[in-house]
Amino acid sequence: MTNDTIGVDISKDHLDAHRMSDGKSQRFDNDKAGHSAFIGWLGLPGARIVYEPTGPYHRAFERRLSDAGFALVKVNPRQARRFAEATGKLAKTDRMDAAMLARMGALLEMEARPVRSLLLNDLKDLHTAREALVKNRTAARNRAKTLNLPILKRHNGERLRQIERQIAAIEKEIMALIKADPDLARRFA
Repeated sequence: MTNDTIGVDISKDHLDAHRMSDGKSQRFDNDKAGHSAFIGWLGLPGARIVYEPTGPYHRAFERRLSDAGFALVKVNPRQARRFAEATGKLAKTDRMDAAMLARMGALLEMEARPVRSLLLNDLKDLHTAREALVKNRTAARNRAKTLNLPILKRHNGERLRQIERQIAAIEKEIMALIKADPDLARRFA
């Protein structure tokens, strides 16, 4: 059972936290030392931590808090904005965002969910990179149809070969990660 709800606004450099039980707010660095200081500020596990995912900036925080035994509630940013609009509390600062997230988590009694594994995060990153390269390859292939100058044709061909090598390397890494995990290996066998 959670005894308090903490809202955390996460940015590249900082964590702005707000504790519902006493209304206190605090800013921490978004790094290992800051995560440790945040855990110290929280005290014993039991608090529900409510936060919005922010690109890659929430991942280390999420992993550290999960490993420390805290209940984590990852809120969809659209859902958080709708809650803020509905309560008339559209945030103007990171500190206000943190307070709104804490209020949202407490009022809606949001359930904590397990954190996605590091492996799945890595696979997602690789998949995203592969998709970007596939789009680049398509653009380069389309561009090749319109090029007339030999130097531009040569450069485009070199770029296409580079993209193909990068796609192959990423696919190889994806398969290596899948084969290294028994559960995933069974699913992809």
